[in-house]
Amino acid sequence: MTDPELYVPRFNVMDPDDVRPFVSAVATAQLVTVGADGLPDATFLPVLWEGDRLVGHLARANAHWRRIVDGSPALAIVTGPDTYVSPSWYATKAEHGKVVPTWNYSVVHLRGSVVVHDDPAWVRDLVTRLTDHHEQPRVEPWAVSDAPDDYVTKNLRPIVGVELVVSSVEAKAKLSQNRSDEDRAGVARGLAADGRDPSGLVEQ
Repeated sequence: MTDPELYVPRFNVMDPDDVRPFVSAVATAQLVTVGADGLPDATFLPVLWEGDRLVGHLARANAHWRRIVDGSPALAIVTGPDTYVSPSWYATKAEHGKVVPTWNYSVVHLRGSVVVHDDPAWVRDLVTRLTDHHEQPRVEPWAVSDAPDDYVTKNLRPIVGVELVVSSVEAKAKLSQNRSDEDRAGVARGLAADGRDPSGLVEQ
């Protein structure tokens, strides 16, 4: 499904097979909702995309969760690395000079209905899955069960779960795909010279 409000030129459409791995690798999102009073709220939170559900948690002290109307529309914005692109990096600058600055980035928009989960068991299960997701690649992964149960229970009280039932997905990767091979190579060299890793910032 597509979101017509996200501008995506044809050469910037992210490969559908890359969308879930991208969200999984970033593992965070800006959750945007609108309260009953019509005012918007946004919170940065850790997330997992499981099936058609994007799940995460936010601090109980954050008033955002209390302003969420269960079942209301929400938008989760997942962003990857981004960078300024200098026109001086393009090979075509020396040819005709018809070049301008731009910005490279990747982003996924997930829209759907949102529900708050102020339930200790639901939140514990979510935190366990989030922890396992991030710890699994480690040589000696830490698990929630490694900590005393009463300590875990105490630390779960200050957070609240949230779940987005995803109804539309649109993904954009603006990585100089519309430039020539020479121009893209120039961008990669320019980023490297600036101390930036060009992977994920320019199509190779």
